Amino acid sequence: MARPEQVLLLEPQHELRFRGDISLWQNKFSPFTDVVTTTLKLANPTDRSVCFKVKTTAPRRYCVRPNSGVIDAGTSINVSVMLQPFDYDPNEKSKHKFMVQSLLAPPDMTDTEGVWKDAKPEDLMDSKLRCVFEMPAENEKTHEMESNKISSSLSKSESSTLSMKSMPSSLDDGEVKKIMEECKRLQMEVQRLREENKQIREDDGLRMRKSTVMSAPHSSPAVRVKEEGLSARVIALIVLFFVVGVIVGKLAL
Repeated sequence: MARPEQVLLLEPQHELRFRGDISLWQNKFSPFTDVVTTTLKLANPTDRSVCFKVKTTAPRRYCVRPNSGVIDAGTSINVSVMLQPFDYDPNEKSKHKFMVQSLLAPPDMTDTEGVWKDAKPEDLMDSKLRCVFEMPAENEKTHEMESNKISSSLSKSESSTLSMKSMPSSLDDGEVKKIMEECKRLQMEVQRLREENKQIREDDGLRMRKSTVMSAPHSSPAVRVKEEGLSARVIALIVLFFVVGVIVGKLAL
């Protein structure tokens, strides 16, 4: 008697694919020297609970979690199939197979194992899947190598930028403190000279308004002295601004 059609919906339906590690392959190692996991989704579209078991022809090569259980009506479950590390042999890729076995659970089920023991062959449903070991394609290998080169270049660029940014922090703390104090002192001196220059201009303006045309010859020597003092202060301001600019330039570097 033919077995009934599988009621569970499998995803994927026919193949379980295990993809090798491209980095190991590039370094001339077996691409399956680490655990490779793929997921098998089992969905129950019926209005009854369904018992299931997942079996394989190579039980030592795979770890299946969960490998059995009950799927309630209208729900699904994800089964993790983990390929254990091994030395890859291309001749083995068509030998490993999986089978998903299922049966409808009775309404009064209390013991799952008992249900499987009492099940008749015509009640069992099964689906078979073959295992496929995927090797990274040559173009993917080239693309990965280019990506690694780009990542390496970006890392070097970032490292160089960080080194340049961290240069000011390499200065001695005492040295930085002295420079900052000197800069502060020069700023205060500049401010004082600005105030003196402002006061001189106000005094000169007042004196010029009070002076008459007749007294201009007598006051000209005093005016020249004030002008000379003003010019000296302007020169001092220029020098101070230059010194401040040099110190600020050193701090920026």
